Amino acid sequence: MGPLKGMKIVELAGIGPGPMCAMLLADMGATVLRIDRKEPVDLGNPRPLKYNLLLRNRKSIALDLKQRAAVELVLKLVADADGLIEGFRPGVVERLGLGPDVCLARNPRLVYGRMTGWGQSGALASAAGHDLNYIALTGALHAIGREGEPPTPPLNLLGDYAGGSLYLAMGMLAAVIEARQSGKGQVVDAAIVDGTASLMTSVYGLYAAGLVSLERGTNTSDSGAYFYDVYECADGEWVSVASIEGRFHAELLRLMGIAPEDIGEQRDRKNWGRARAVLARTFETRSRAHWCKLLEGTDSCFAPVLSMAEAPQHEHLRARDTFVEVDGVVQPAPAPRFSRSVPEKPTAPAAPDPEGALATWMTQDAIAKLKADGVL
Repeated sequence: MGPLKGMKIVELAGIGPGPMCAMLLADMGATVLRIDRKEPVDLGNPRPLKYNLLLRNRKSIALDLKQRAAVELVLKLVADADGLIEGFRPGVVERLGLGPDVCLARNPRLVYGRMTGWGQSGALASAAGHDLNYIALTGALHAIGREGEPPTPPLNLLGDYAGGSLYLAMGMLAAVIEARQSGKGQVVDAAIVDGTASLMTSVYGLYAAGLVSLERGTNTSDSGAYFYDVYECADGEWVSVASIEGRFHAELLRLMGIAPEDIGEQRDRKNWGRARAVLARTFETRSRAHWCKLLEGTDSCFAPVLSMAEAPQHEHLRARDTFVEVDGVVQPAPAPRFSRSVPEKPTAPAAPDPEGALATWMTQDAIAKLKADGVL
């Protein structure tokens, strides 16, 4: 089930953004076959396997890609695939004999997705790096943090997954649509630096217009504004307010019992320090539960700051089935939602299974021969 039912993708095992992209496509119904490595390798995977949620919804086989027969098997799979995902440094898959030219020669309609941090070209293309390095180079990390404090690493969501996985998934889907019209595949070069820079488009526009300062923690949406920030409650828990618009700001003050004259004009930055102190003192007088009862569901633009243990239990997320439980592990459900081609509930990450994984790609006799030849 799912809108991508019938699409077939070959995934060369990697870490982080590549598996996340493959998971997104598999969540939407694509048949994704993961090519794992035979030898033990540190791919940053948690143990046991069922907790490595980025590997859900797909089957895998283990191959030694230094063997020519294993490479030939991958090329046979590629011949029947809509796309391929790889996340090695530039030049690695070419040395394995699985580069774009070879694969597109086998399947001219193939969409060849390449996931890297720095991209396939440029001065840093061959250098090692991780999420934090990529978002640092694009200006994104410099903008995140409180006034007078160092830049704050925002987990690895912004670079790896937003700037990487999502852009590769979008690029591959766009290229598959185009291939069905033109009959020709192509290479999708998804670099995290490119995707993260793209995510910063509106912020760069505000900066060019003189509406955003380079001093982090002084702008409206970076904790500079008292009306777009988090506050501690009497019980040590936290809440968030984001009442940017005047009418939402007025509603927040009304519900909290704060007189507008105690705050001053919302847009006058000279009032922000005083206003922040007023909100902070007020929130500290009651528990988070009190403020949730008073403010949740109103136009005050309010939400509690929930932990990963708490979020799946929130009534709104429970009503939407935003989280599901698979094999005893609570995890986010596939997103977005579809009215007709609804994806199935995710399946748990699984160990390599040659027969099950290859059943939709080749005959049982062909699988048996590969096992007899020692390829599988």
